[in-house]
Amino acid sequence: MREGVLEIFQQSFHALRPRTPLPEINIAFKPFANINNTIRLREGKVLVRLSDVLEGAPDDVLSAIAHILLAKLYRRPIERSHTMRYRKYISSHAIVSKAHLVRQMRGRKQLVGAQGRHYDLDAIFEELNQRFFHGLMGRPRMSWSPGRTRRILGHYDPAHNAILISRIFDHPAVPRYALEYIVYHEMLHLKHPVKLRGSRRCVHSREFQAEEKLFPHLDAANAFLKRL
Repeated sequence: MREGVLEIFQQSFHALRPRTPLPEINIAFKPFANINNTIRLREGKVLVRLSDVLEGAPDDVLSAIAHILLAKLYRRPIERSHTMRYRKYISSHAIVSKAHLVRQMRGRKQLVGAQGRHYDLDAIFEELNQRFFHGLMGRPRMSWSPGRTRRILGHYDPAHNAILISRIFDHPAVPRYALEYIVYHEMLHLKHPVKLRGSRRCVHSREFQAEEKLFPHLDAANAFLKRL
């Protein structure tokens, strides 16, 4: 483990809980597929697992991570300055590029294919591509999700250049416009990547939202999604 990290967490603990005896803190950098950081309390010991992407982070960023994790563990308010410092760091071009490469190398994407029982995602993508993007958008890997999830209806993964759509839409009772809207939404994520504004990530930019409103069955699609 990088020298000084333990001391940073110990200082953060004392700042949050000055009257509490310092517990044993075990910290390890792990080769996660994403920038994941976890903390848990087990048999009186604080176990911290940090993404190895952050191993070279400056001390002030590691201090922000320590504050955030320990505040969550002990249910204390998280200072906004720490949150902003951490978000600004992981949203920097260097870290975003590194995390992107790590996901490509380590991440596993379970793609079951674009052809469903009732709908073909490749065909829907190409049709939408012609209608809304002049056929100029390169088709990513299209796939139905392994299960019929209602929590995530659609997802564009830039690291694997893939669009996954919940299999819940591959059903004859689902109107085609509802599925088309979900695919169209994810295609807009492909066209309008996440932007950094200050220390905040902008997922749905003004340009994104303006183009989303061009979908002709937007109200009907949203009404159907609410019923799900």
